Amino acid sequence: MTLLHNPVVRGFAPDPSMVRVGDWYYVANSSFEWFPTIPIHRSRDLAHWEYAGHVRGAVPGDSLAGVPDSGGIWAPSLSWDGERFWMTYAIVRSVGTPYFDADTYITTAADIDGKWTAPQRVASHGFDPALFHDEGRLWLLNLQNDCRPGGRRFAGIVATELDRDTLTPTGTTHLLLQHERLVEGPKLVRRGGWYYLLLAEGGTGFEHGVLVARSRTVTGPYELDDRPLLTSRDDPSVPLQKAGHGELVELPGGDWVLSHLAARPVQTPDGPRCTLGRETAIQAVTWDADDWPRLRQGGRHPAVEVDVASSPAPVDQVPYADGPLGWPWSSPRAHPDSSWADTTTRPGWIRLRGRHGPESRWAHSLLAQRITEHLAEAEVTVDASPLTFTQAAGLVLWYGAEAYLSLHLTWAEPEGEGQHGQQWRGGGRTVLSLVERDEDGTRQVAVVEVDGRAPLVLGVTVEGADARFWFVRDGVRASVGPELDFSRLSDDYGSRLRFTGAMAGIQVWDPVDAGFTADFSRFRLDCTAG
Repeated sequence: MTLLHNPVVRGFAPDPSMVRVGDWYYVANSSFEWFPTIPIHRSRDLAHWEYAGHVRGAVPGDSLAGVPDSGGIWAPSLSWDGERFWMTYAIVRSVGTPYFDADTYITTAADIDGKWTAPQRVASHGFDPALFHDEGRLWLLNLQNDCRPGGRRFAGIVATELDRDTLTPTGTTHLLLQHERLVEGPKLVRRGGWYYLLLAEGGTGFEHGVLVARSRTVTGPYELDDRPLLTSRDDPSVPLQKAGHGELVELPGGDWVLSHLAARPVQTPDGPRCTLGRETAIQAVTWDADDWPRLRQGGRHPAVEVDVASSPAPVDQVPYADGPLGWPWSSPRAHPDSSWADTTTRPGWIRLRGRHGPESRWAHSLLAQRITEHLAEAEVTVDASPLTFTQAAGLVLWYGAEAYLSLHLTWAEPEGEGQHGQQWRGGGRTVLSLVERDEDGTRQVAVVEVDGRAPLVLGVTVEGADARFWFVRDGVRASVGPELDFSRLSDDYGSRLRFTGAMAGIQVWDPVDAGFTADFSRFRLDCTAG
């Protein structure tokens, strides 16, 4: 037996889809607007997970330019047919509209870290698709979205059989199940004489859960279990909240586990907020006398510590190498390329060329890494010489275009002079500008004049719901401005749909000339489990 500690993949790792292939377990997660697309982790014991690559080419044209925050790739589904890996997913280009403008794709690969085929678009009824392989037949499952005025966005679960070679439908689409509560994220598994349909229920917030239905045939009819398999919505004291979006996997010895998403909130005066985003967890599952799946520990709440029947991980695992700007780095809407992110010109440094402003959905020069614990600290050395207020480079805590905290090296008028933008006259000063952004707008919190003639060390310390920025002056840390509300960088703040997680990174912008560059070295992000 192996003891795992949930979440097993920590910090912005939502909508897990898990499969077992031989001695390996693989999990694919949603990437939304971020590259690399569809990150994949692997494990041999279910407790220790490592990055194993991503689905290269998942986005046709390798660009999500213009896609809104929390759009992009939703809920990929990973499967194995005995010979190849299959991945299906939806690219959602509109968030918060009745249409979603979602395209469903399928791609395959012989090896998890190998070459994935060019994605092929298939029937796109909604988001959260999945594939089910059954005795040589291939089924596409999906949420049905009724986009008409008065229609239901969650109008039931449908299945369409596809030709394995052409991926075209071989017959009609079947309605498997409709439910009065919101259900999505369908997954099918066969055990004995039953087909079990797992459903993500209640939305992906604090009301989330996993429902199970079953049928003797793939196309139904399906009967619902009389209680959820998993949820934490009835008890706010459960450490793992938002538990839902599950998938059943059989272990080599005949035991079963459930992969699912969960979140670890911090408490604030305005309620719980999940700054780390939704993460990947695993529960042990048994089967009752009536052949329904149940959590082995009893009840329906997720456990933090779980014993699973797996062997210890070997010590000779070789981590996957993803290049100097690969994982754990991520960038919004496109892979970093040498036109704006360079590691060769100045060895040991990352040179970023500024492009659009920090809230751009198109050409945003940002590299960031996932924050995985409630205690975290980021630090980087910045070498830059901004000559105008339209040039800035620095350290950022990022959730999205309407949720970030930043400390940037930039230009400002002489002290006491208003913001007249007379930078071309000469003069002015180099400053650190502390900015916070939320749905109510952008606010400059503090300005500190600095010597811009030498590289500068910038940092930020996160403790639960609080973040404090600092820089190093004469070898000593000096705070910039007050503590800021880090909890605003979460799914749970504001009125708009948000689904990702907080990240720490480096950022440069120059919307006027797109020529300003800044060099960064010794970036570190230390996350400490509490």
